[in-house]
Amino acid sequence: MNAKIEKLVPGGQGLATLDDGKKAFLWNALPGEEVEFKITKNKKSYCEGIATKIIKASPTRIQPKDDCYLATSPWQIIDYSEELAQKQLLVEECFRQQHISEKVLPTITDGKDYYYRNKMEYSLYWSHDDNKIHLAFHERGTHRKTPIAQSSIERPEIFAEAQRIIEELNAKHAEARTYQSLLIRCDQQGKVSAALFENGKSHPKMELLNDKLNEYDYSYSPNGFFQINLPVYELVLKDISTHIKTDKVLDLYAGVGSIGLSVARDKQLTLVEINGSAFAEMQNNAKGTKANCILAKSEEVTEYITPDCTVILDPPRAGCDQKLIEKLNTVQPASIIYLSCNPITQARDIALLTNYKIEKLQPYNFFPRTPHIENLAILKKV
Repeated sequence: MNAKIEKLVPGGQGLATLDDGKKAFLWNALPGEEVEFKITKNKKSYCEGIATKIIKASPTRIQPKDDCYLATSPWQIIDYSEELAQKQLLVEECFRQQHISEKVLPTITDGKDYYYRNKMEYSLYWSHDDNKIHLAFHERGTHRKTPIAQSSIERPEIFAEAQRIIEELNAKHAEARTYQSLLIRCDQQGKVSAALFENGKSHPKMELLNDKLNEYDYSYSPNGFFQINLPVYELVLKDISTHIKTDKVLDLYAGVGSIGLSVARDKQLTLVEINGSAFAEMQNNAKGTKANCILAKSEEVTEYITPDCTVILDPPRAGCDQKLIEKLNTVQPASIIYLSCNPITQARDIALLTNYKIEKLQPYNFFPRTPHIENLAILKKV
């Protein structure tokens, strides 16, 4: 089947309208291109697929660095400056859909578009050609595994360690079906922590890693939540710090505490996190400060929201709980700083905060060569 691509959508695919009016969402396709494609999912009103032949290429198309790019980083096909521009446009679109027309600033990057990820999880694949285990990823949109010989979005120390582990497994004639996956993380100094997850067994304990953010030290579990692109994360933290104007700061969905402790450890800081493991790491990171660490759901401790505080939000992709939004509207804290990995739900939540004006919408490229976007919104009480 053939299609002409109209634009990119927030999910990262190219959008086309087929002759019968059905919408097609296609990977490996850029705006303005004419492509042949195969369907991977077919629904009544839309289909999903992958462009298999580029009939007319976009001038912004480039040669992907990795054979496995569709599985790991499907925007390897687009010029990097165009990627940054498209991410700005996608954030604008997310807010426009909520009838919010504030200007979105150009996407900020540290300029490093490869070898940035500090965490990677690989599948293991058994090849009958050489009777060996190989590193693998799942093909996009399927449960099939595809073996890989090169991957360029993770730090080189991670891929080198993964290859070393695979060589050890092959030396002792291990079987790929024994293992669920291989997880590897490294700190900014290149120290790696790795674990093989075996089927039917609990996950092994991994050695904690340590990193410095804005001159402060943080420890974290390699298989827990911690940002995967720390140089760009530091840029966000410095940005956030300039918008802290109150003595009281409430950091919700705080994880291991890296936002609040980086930008407001000298304030009356309260950190809230529901995950027990992350909370324990937060307590360790908060040692030596006066921060108040609370183990709870963010929407269940709304009594800490006061008119004279700054509220920091960094929720999961699903966005904020409705109860929390209602409390923010009722109490009206002085300002809200909302960092999100999903501008769709971020825009939805901000549209509900009726007593606030948007002071800034700033995308950051945490995830180069992928469609994922991190967006910072600064809200001030009207």
